[in-house]
Amino acid sequence: MSHSCIHWFRKGLRLHDNPALLAALRDCRRLYPIFILDPWFAAAANVGINRWRFLVGALKDLDRSLRELDSRLFVVRGKPSDVFPELFREWSVTRLTFETDTEPYSQQRDKEVLRLAEEHGVEVIQKISHTLYNIERIIEENNGKAPLTYVRFQTVVKTIGPPQRPLPSPTLQEMNGKCTETHNEKYGIPTLEELGKDPQLAGPEIYPGGEQEALRRLDKYMERTGWVCTFEKPNTSPNALSPSTTVLSPYLKFGCLSVRTFWWRLVGIYQGKKHSQPPVSLHGQLLWREFFYTAGRGISNFDRMEGNPVCVRVDWDSNLEYLSAWREARTGFPFIDAIMTQLRQEGWIHHLARHAVACFLTRGDLWISWEEGQKVLSFLLSVLLRFSVIVKLGLKCPTVEAARTCVCHMHALVRSNVTGLCQSGLNSL
Repeated sequence: MSHSCIHWFRKGLRLHDNPALLAALRDCRRLYPIFILDPWFAAAANVGINRWRFLVGALKDLDRSLRELDSRLFVVRGKPSDVFPELFREWSVTRLTFETDTEPYSQQRDKEVLRLAEEHGVEVIQKISHTLYNIERIIEENNGKAPLTYVRFQTVVKTIGPPQRPLPSPTLQEMNGKCTETHNEKYGIPTLEELGKDPQLAGPEIYPGGEQEALRRLDKYMERTGWVCTFEKPNTSPNALSPSTTVLSPYLKFGCLSVRTFWWRLVGIYQGKKHSQPPVSLHGQLLWREFFYTAGRGISNFDRMEGNPVCVRVDWDSNLEYLSAWREARTGFPFIDAIMTQLRQEGWIHHLARHAVACFLTRGDLWISWEEGQKVLSFLLSVLLRFSVIVKLGLKCPTVEAARTCVCHMHALVRSNVTGLCQSGLNSL
């Protein structure tokens, strides 16, 4: 039987290493690649312009790549639960494919889509490709619980073995005859104006969205084999004029870059050479990402203090004046204010800078809840950096990582380092 297929792009905004897309092409007579512009997050007040600009760029890049394969990207406006029944009927769909998503909002959304697909006789295929491993298997191998320490997490994944190798992009031959002429303006890429954002208010576009930009940046860094082998995250600088890390995390978050592709490119460079090790190496950074995805899936209410079984109850202050000063970069501490200004303008800051502003807000100085900081950073950051499991937004919000560290484990409140602003400030000069 040949199928009329929808491939639903969500976070996996790429052609390379996209097993769900390849599954759609098997026995396929018509392919409809879609992205659903869900008003649930399109109307969210805490989605900043930098993040929207990155997404629009990624969608444009994906559409260009599909055009080279004689296809197009269909951007469908509406809630998935509303648009799918209409698309199933209009396009006579018999198969739906998409990338597995383990986050709470996505799980709830996908459960409803699965129900609708069953009602309309549509086969559904889900494939794992946003993470290195099957998160559910990691939890299963750890006796049904998320590992609570990085060391334990490493032990578990070692028993599973290395991640699967990435898959190739679909070819023009594979796509031949499977495309449709029904694309029209109503399925076009959205503009910032359509999303209610004024392009004039955006800062410089330092990190353009898209698969091609992601692969270009990956190639650029992989050429520096010595740097890759000696990379240790704590030794990178938040004060460098250009980023001292890869800044590939936004591309991983939106799926413009496959994490498995990144992993195996590193394997090729490490082979036969002396190199740094997790948790500080580049492999270590990818495992940190995996660790937090696993924690977010396996720990209930991971994005909040209440109802979180591993989070210490802290009697935080609720000083709105201090919170506003922190948010608006007017604390009077030059190092903190400079970081918050960079965050607002560029949508990215170094991880040590994230530590500094998070520590300043929470246990270091202001004693304000990390949940309040999370709300602020979710608006300021253009994209989710490294730790991407916390908040249930379609375009996920970042967590205040250093603050999270102090509340997830009782002993961390005593043992975690507090960022010294004087020393940090001196290092900034």
